[in-house]
Amino acid sequence: MAVAGVAITGIGIISSIGKTIEESQHALLSGTHGISRIKNVETKQKERIWVGEIKYSNTELADLLHLPAGHNYTRTAMLGCYAAKAAVDALGGCDMGAYKTGLISSTSVGGMDYTERYFYDYLENPALYPYITTHDAGDSSHKIADYLGIQGLVTTISTACSSAANAIMMGARLIKSGRLDRVVVGGTDALSKFTINGFKTLMILTDELCQPFDQNRKGLNLGEAAAYLVLESEDVVQREHRKPLAYLTGYGNANDAFHQTASSEDGEGAFLAMRKALTVADLAPSDIDYVNAHGTATPNNDLSEGRALQRIFSANMPLFSSTKAFTGHTLAAAAAIEAVFCVLALQKQIIFPNLNFKTQMEELDFSPQTEVCQASLTNVLSNSFGFGGNCSSLIFSKA
Repeated sequence: MAVAGVAITGIGIISSIGKTIEESQHALLSGTHGISRIKNVETKQKERIWVGEIKYSNTELADLLHLPAGHNYTRTAMLGCYAAKAAVDALGGCDMGAYKTGLISSTSVGGMDYTERYFYDYLENPALYPYITTHDAGDSSHKIADYLGIQGLVTTISTACSSAANAIMMGARLIKSGRLDRVVVGGTDALSKFTINGFKTLMILTDELCQPFDQNRKGLNLGEAAAYLVLESEDVVQREHRKPLAYLTGYGNANDAFHQTASSEDGEGAFLAMRKALTVADLAPSDIDYVNAHGTATPNNDLSEGRALQRIFSANMPLFSSTKAFTGHTLAAAAAIEAVFCVLALQKQIIFPNLNFKTQMEELDFSPQTEVCQASLTNVLSNSFGFGGNCSSLIFSKA
């Protein structure tokens, strides 16, 4: 019997721990993180911070995508094209024009990984003009849609670090309402000077490997990544004889309404988002078997999220972990790569570890899972919280 949700039929990912689903899964199971010094961005912070960087140059990415010479695809767009194409290819052959198909992509960096380089040169060098329009967050979305051959609805969501969760949520709602039959959803963000310097100024980057939910956590490691999921209606699944990888059964969004870059002490926004997701899925907290936490390893986030989790689950906290110690915090792409990890967890019935954890937080009564472990997983909750107080939660269920 089908689960009351929206079918996930394809997934694709590229991050610092791998350019394929198989490579990513191997890294997660072996405890191999992708955190390193910066190679592809010229910054004064090179030897001061650690990042989850994809070790492909822009030229190498363009070659992987077979882009023509003189293209104006930014790194964000190229990562997005690569992951979205992998998600569609996972269907084993798919006519993008056969059904009402759309793309909902998300980004926070947009094209600034390129435009920030040429800011002072545009007026004097006409050869750089094609990059001016790539700054807009929607540019990468349209390039991904063109690359995939999607001619239907194309839109972009940018709600900071909850962006991809909201893209996934919107895609599910469009399918449930009958407005679309198939939606490619996810997010993409590249490392840039703007985000490196911005997070450094906020004093939430650490000069060590990040330690989510650890008493002595110092801050996050930035990362870059892209991941996309193909959502399809039950009608398409039946017509195409698909076997869903998992179902998206619940989703919720709320605003913490507390501070531009900080979460409230009691995690009100996170609490409301999780409660809404449970309501949509028609599940009780006791039905959740694993939580992939937002877990940025900043003092503020982990305390706020931890208290929200305590409010939801009380004394019955399920196993949980943050996978950001593997990939770094990939901003708008974070919820998408973690959605892929949740699908893998459900398929393999495995919980991935929270790396670098040593000491339980004194404010919490529970600690994250630190080793790979087998578990009976039916419903998995994934949290994603962004600046501006935008909090989103997704629930994935076993197919």
